[in-house]
Amino acid sequence: MSKTNPYNVDEHPFELRHEVKRLNKRLDQIADSLEKSQVKDIIENYSNPKKRIISNFTSGLARGLGLSLGTFVVLGLLGYVLSLFVSMPVIGDYIARLQEYIDAYKQ
Repeated sequence: MSKTNPYNVDEHPFELRHEVKRLNKRLDQIADSLEKSQVKDIIENYSNPKKRIISNFTSGLARGLGLSLGTFVVLGLLGYVLSLFVSMPVIGDYIARLQEYIDAYKQ
């Protein structure tokens, strides 16, 4: 009794050929989608705790640095825009008092 190759469609009876072709096509689609989704990399990442710790540490470091730099830029721009309004009557008095508090704190 010889083993038949499941990918060789000609060895199957006529009525099964269409079904085998359809299943082979579907298996190829599943294999392609798994390759595209990089399941292998995800499984390797979660099965190796050292790699997962390093990955989480570097991503946390990057998030913290990005948050700090972003806050610095936004507050700097806000301070610059507020300094443009110092000459306005109502808002200018309030900002001038804020600047006095800040200058008093610096000294």
